[in-house]
Amino acid sequence: MNGEPALARIESPAAPVRRVPRIGFVSLGCPKALTDSERILTQLTAEGYATSPSYQDADLVIVNTCGFIDEAVRESLDAIGEALAVNGKVIVTGCLGAKPGAQGKGLVEQIHPKVLAVTGPHATQEVMDAVHAHCPKPHDPFVDLVPGAIGAAGIKLTPRHYAYLKISEGCNHHCTFCIIPSLRGELVSRPIGEVLREARALFEGGVKELLVVSQDTAAYGVDVRYRTGFWDGRPIKTRMLELVRALADLAEPHGAWVRLHYVYPYPHVDDILPLMAEGRVLPYLDVPFQHSHPDVLRRMKRPASGERNLERIARWRELCPQLAIRSTFIAGFPGETEQEFESLLDFIRAARIDRAGCFAYSPVEGAAANALSGALPAAVREERRARFMAVAEAVSTAKLRERIGATMQVLVDRAEGAQGRKGGVGRSYADAPEIDGVVRLLPPEKISKTIRTGEFTRARIVGAEGHDLVGVPV
Repeated sequence: MNGEPALARIESPAAPVRRVPRIGFVSLGCPKALTDSERILTQLTAEGYATSPSYQDADLVIVNTCGFIDEAVRESLDAIGEALAVNGKVIVTGCLGAKPGAQGKGLVEQIHPKVLAVTGPHATQEVMDAVHAHCPKPHDPFVDLVPGAIGAAGIKLTPRHYAYLKISEGCNHHCTFCIIPSLRGELVSRPIGEVLREARALFEGGVKELLVVSQDTAAYGVDVRYRTGFWDGRPIKTRMLELVRALADLAEPHGAWVRLHYVYPYPHVDDILPLMAEGRVLPYLDVPFQHSHPDVLRRMKRPASGERNLERIARWRELCPQLAIRSTFIAGFPGETEQEFESLLDFIRAARIDRAGCFAYSPVEGAAANALSGALPAAVREERRARFMAVAEAVSTAKLRERIGATMQVLVDRAEGAQGRKGGVGRSYADAPEIDGVVRLLPPEKISKTIRTGEFTRARIVGAEGHDLVGVPV
């Protein structure tokens, strides 16, 4: 995950005869990389390995890397270097592992030639083969006996009450600023029955919020031409609408949330909005618009134009007035004029995006955008990013203030004091973990009211502070 590298820890019982091999694990990058980490950790634990909370006590260290932007590359290379310095035995996986370097070598091997092995993303078996070569496995129990696993869903690195569900790998778009297809390949959709089995295991294991992720969620099934799969003995198409309906059915008996991420604004996304209006899935869409001006979008090779996006957002809000939209944008893309950037600011105001993030354009080695003319100075890119965020934050703050006085369902991420008597921190339907705001919960007014981590509560919104709401549990 982004931020300071943290070693994952899973409790594993000691072997009765021989010492259990211990593996250090660092997981960096996006939620899709996190699900790769979870699969590897599940397999490690299934085979009897323990995990170590420190480099010093580990027999070897696995670093799952990110290689998308320069800052992530530096963070990943630093994490590899630290693990090598302290432990000496390091296996590297993830997107950075697929990034080429000079003289026919991969970038990781070029910078850190002492690593034991390097693989690309979603390479569980290759990672396990490297682990077996350098740290033989102690035993081979059945996967469903994995300590700490949530049934068929395996090991999770998230808090127990929410989890990510990856439905596909790769992407069929070739946006000029992005190298994801070269790192993760073309779109490969997971079989729908497999996805739904994992989802059911998560809900039955106590997960209250399922976050659906991929590189392009709305394209689910395109690569297999929406072929018919099977779930609980019934035919079901490998398509976004059918998948979301089935997830809603699985979530309903548990009172759980389903949240959709990385949804490109294709016309068929309209079909999902009635499910949101009915409360079957969260009225929340994470849509990577990236820009609004048609000329910039053409240079980016994005699949939609700005004008259609405004119309589409208006249509979505007609179908589901409570819809919350989050998105990401790039400021200072090569050739972006001041007029084109002002168009982007106008779009943010008109679209009233609830949550928006912005990156100052950064050249990525291997990206087609590097060959475009009109590269802007770093100072201009940063200045435009700051201007964008000022407008986006003003829009977001105004929308948050509209919620004052409302009573909302809140999923409690942290309760403070005995049974939450001192309040806590939670999230509304409009807040995805780690990327959006939170609802800061004040101490309950009623002495009989309690709140618990991982459970839902109702809260009356009494204020808005920055990106966050303030609520009183009722």
